[in-house]
Parts: sequence; C-alpha cells; structure tokens
Amino acid sequence: MSDAVSPGDQAAVEAQLGRTPRGLRAVGHRCACSLPDAVVTEPRLPDGTPFPTMYYLTCPRATSLVGTLEGSGLMREMEVRLADDPQLATAYRAAHEAYLADRERLGDVPEIAGVSAGGMPDRVKCLHVLAAQALVAGPGVNPLGDEVVDRLGSWWSGGPCVG
Repeated sequence: MSDAVSPGDQAAVEAQLGRTPRGLRAVGHRCACSLPDAVVTEPRLPDGTPFPTMYYLTCPRATSLVGTLEGSGLMREMEVRLADDPQLATAYRAAHEAYLADRERLGDVPEIAGVSAGGMPDRVKCLHVLAAQALVAGPGVNPLGDEVVDRLGSWWSGGPCVG
C-alpha cells in the first residue's frame, strides 16, 4: 500500500501542508517528481481523536486543481450520475468498502466504524479524498476518484511542488 515515511518525506509533507502532518503513517503515492502527493494517516490521531480520512492528498498543486474541480460543480454532477447509474453506484459502494477494509488493517476505531470519507457510499462530498484513494489504492478501486485524477492532468510537470 505505501512507503515508510523518511525524514525527507516528513519535511516534504510539512512543506506541502504548511504544518506538521497529524497521524502520518506512510507515503501512499508519489508523483512523477518523487515527492509524496498522497499519504496514509492513522485512523486515530496521536491526541486520541478518531480520524476517518485515511488517504490524504498533500501536493499543493493537485489540491488546488481538485479545489477548482469542486468549484466547477463536478460533485453535484457526480451525485446525479450516482443516482442514475446503478453500475457506478455499485462500484462506488465497493470503493467505500475497500476504504473501510484498508483502514481496519491500520487499527480498530469503533467511533468511526462504517464511516469512510468523501461522502461514500451515497454522496460525493470531497474530491480530494476520492483522488487520494485513487492514487494510493490504484486505478479501478474508486471510479470517481479515478475520474478526478484523470482530470488533473500532469500537475507535476512544472517540477517539484516544494524544494
């Protein structure tokens, strides 16, 4: 699923986020420039807070582009498609179940049992987490996340997002 977090990865993610990451477990995916662009977080933060967002998009270029997609109305469009397309709804529910299974392997947090992220399995609430799941889990796991990643294009083409 992911790489261990090296001191260089920790520094890169801190620079990307502009803060110390909470509950950082692993690098889930690296962009073409070799920096982390999605990380895996613990299901319970160090202060004890349950944290359902296991896959977290960190690259500021990618997060900005995803924010633009969210502002375009894409989430509403995706929700309409979920309601109208039983195959898509089934695949999205499977992405929810895969998310829960992956998180359960990291730890049991009863307070968030059955809760994934991004609005799954019935809504589309956060494209950032859907893209992060698609990057970490790979193509074919989350159809809407795959679609978001495809729409991002080559966000890394300008070189590393942080120095």
